[in-house]
Amino acid sequence: MLRPEEAQRPYTVTELANEIRRELRPLTALLLKGEVSGMKRGPAGHFNFSIQDGVSRLDAVLFADDARKVTTLPEDGQVFIFRGRIDFFGKTGRLSFIVDQVEFDDVGKLRARLEELKRRLEAEGAFAGGRKRRLPFLPRAIALLTSPTGAVIHDLQETIWERYPNMGVVVYPVQVQGASAPMSVARALRRCNQENLADVIVLARGGGSFEELYAFNTELVARAILDSRLPVVTALGHTSDRTVADLVGDAECRTPTEAGARVVPKKSDLLLQLRDRGRRVDRDISQRVAREGDRLTNKRQRLVQLLPALVRSRVERLARAATELGRLSPVAQVARREEALVDRGRRLKSAAATRLARARNALASRRATDRLERALAERFAAATRGLEHRRQRLVALSPDGVLARGYSITQDAESGAVLRSAEATAAGRKVRIRLAAGRIGARVEEVDS
Repeated sequence: MLRPEEAQRPYTVTELANEIRRELRPLTALLLKGEVSGMKRGPAGHFNFSIQDGVSRLDAVLFADDARKVTTLPEDGQVFIFRGRIDFFGKTGRLSFIVDQVEFDDVGKLRARLEELKRRLEAEGAFAGGRKRRLPFLPRAIALLTSPTGAVIHDLQETIWERYPNMGVVVYPVQVQGASAPMSVARALRRCNQENLADVIVLARGGGSFEELYAFNTELVARAILDSRLPVVTALGHTSDRTVADLVGDAECRTPTEAGARVVPKKSDLLLQLRDRGRRVDRDISQRVAREGDRLTNKRQRLVQLLPALVRSRVERLARAATELGRLSPVAQVARREEALVDRGRRLKSAAATRLARARNALASRRATDRLERALAERFAAATRGLEHRRQRLVALSPDGVLARGYSITQDAESGAVLRSAEATAAGRKVRIRLAAGRIGARVEEVDS
């Protein structure tokens, strides 16, 4: 309060403002409950708003450094408990409540909003198992989205490198608590997908209360996980409540150690499996080679056994064919006919001799004998001439004789059949033409039937 002796001297505005600030200095670490209205963010990252209770209103300020520490950023219409101090700003002549901590006053309302978000996402199919992306069997690198300080990142790296010593790890530092945590996580997820340095993402935090984990219950983080091309594994610590991030993620783990074991297999186990499979492959190949060798040996033995019989059968077939061809050839036919003519001549001579002897014996006189001899001679001469004429006709009518007069025999080149009409062949087919001397190969150009 102003002392009487000082009241007589007028204060400057600055002096009075400083005096008010001195008087208000004891009002620190105050708890103030009220409803938020007029929330605005300034260019420097400070938040200006009002706190009211239906009767009175008080201006409030949440500076950027303190805003990064709070669990969630107040929104218009919500009731919070604020901790802070009273200050008077002389330049503006305004009394303000400087906020340094924000706590939920009605967690039930916050949970109701969360349940409404879950219902909307579930209706979209965001929680469906069929939408979940499959984790890679052996990623080339793992992206860790977590706070750069603390035990979480240490546990993750230690677990991953213990299981797979040369596994690539890419760390994306994010804020895991506070008003700016949702935006920090969403930006890191987008950046991780754009840079494509890893095949799987681990989003981790060391647990906490419902309020501390609220950043992972926001729609901003949920949409960023759903939009991710890479599979996302959540490891947000031991908690009875599953966050929205857990529900939309592709795999959920309770601890960073469990997440590290989930995303990467043990290298020693893989090496053992490879050696075991290599032995099985070698064994299978050896067995298959042995089986194929036995099959080839059996086939060779069968061929050795069958070859003589096969050759003998083919030789017999060729001999029969040669015999049949020889029997059917024109030369053989002429020869057989000549033999028949010679045989007839012999039989005729024999019959003539027999008859002549009989005639000689029967005839008593020489004249009769002479006449008979002349008659027989003339008859034999006539028979001989007839036989010669027939032989000449047979020779002329034989295939060789026909060929010698300019005719030819045409056979199909494939089947060997003799072509007796134009209908037996077709244009483009190959034929063989036998002449009196030699053979000709030809192709049918035109068929006129």
